[in-house]
Amino acid sequence: SLEELSDLCTPWCIHVVGTLRVAEQMAAGVDTADGLAAAVGCNAYALRQVMGHLVDKGVFNAAPDGRYKLNEVSEGLLDPARRPDLGGIGGRTAHAWGTLLHYVQTGEPGYAQTFGLPFWDDLAAHPDVAESFDDLMGPAGHGTPNADFPLTGGWQAIRTVVDVGGGTGAMLAEILRLHPHIRGTLVDLPGTVARSGDTFRQSGTSERVTTIGQSFFDPLPPGGDLYLLRKVLGNWPERETAKILRRCAEAAAPAGRVIVLGGIVPDGTPDRLTIETVLLGGKTDAISEFRALAYEAGLEVIAATQVPGSYYVVECRVKG
Repeated sequence: SLEELSDLCTPWCIHVVGTLRVAEQMAAGVDTADGLAAAVGCNAYALRQVMGHLVDKGVFNAAPDGRYKLNEVSEGLLDPARRPDLGGIGGRTAHAWGTLLHYVQTGEPGYAQTFGLPFWDDLAAHPDVAESFDDLMGPAGHGTPNADFPLTGGWQAIRTVVDVGGGTGAMLAEILRLHPHIRGTLVDLPGTVARSGDTFRQSGTSERVTTIGQSFFDPLPPGGDLYLLRKVLGNWPERETAKILRRCAEAAAPAGRVIVLGGIVPDGTPDRLTIETVLLGGKTDAISEFRALAYEAGLEVIAATQVPGSYYVVECRVKG
């Protein structure tokens, strides 16, 4: 019903108990409102109201004596990858939905009106939030990325990969693990690449990686065979997307290629709202739109392939 779909109480209650780690305390045997409130450091009366609402919604079970029990739904709160958390980046993304009206009215993100700075500037000003964002984007939040995607002519001719905006290096590490003949360069902001060491050590690829802390709006390291943009372009409006593509084209010239994973969809794909658009005002382009944008930036699309259950892979070369 419309009332059920517009309910804001339930998701906020779930975010609160997730942030407080209530399910972990219940798994450890604490099962009353007073006991849980003492364990997580909150007001017992307020928590009892929240738990009562979530019992009514089927998130928890309650015995006649008022003791709470986990069920199939709430056991999901024990999984760190699924558990909502209002700390760090989780709080930013949750509260950002309150800016949706501004975004719909203007097409511009309202993030700065809520948090005082635009998204990327806010992360730069709050290293703890930036670190939680990097964790969310990495294997802990999104799992190990699939590096098995097709290239025209295969991977054997590729000797160097530059991962542009590659976060803490999860995708680059997988590419290097799958292709031992390749060397890689990770480009992202200084604080992010500084957190990439464990990723490459754990994959056994540290000796084949160079990390460069910089903005991808600045000139990129030149001469790579392949420049990778994974989950980057959809975070930016078209003006910034064009700048990123132009930097890739400059660095890849004359014979390198640019691969885009994310931010482009086949023609005819319906528009869908994502948290990235609300946070950042980014735009996902249909492939026909992207062809024109890429061409203006000095690139031409040579292949666009949908990998079943995975990426839409768009491959570009520098214009001759």
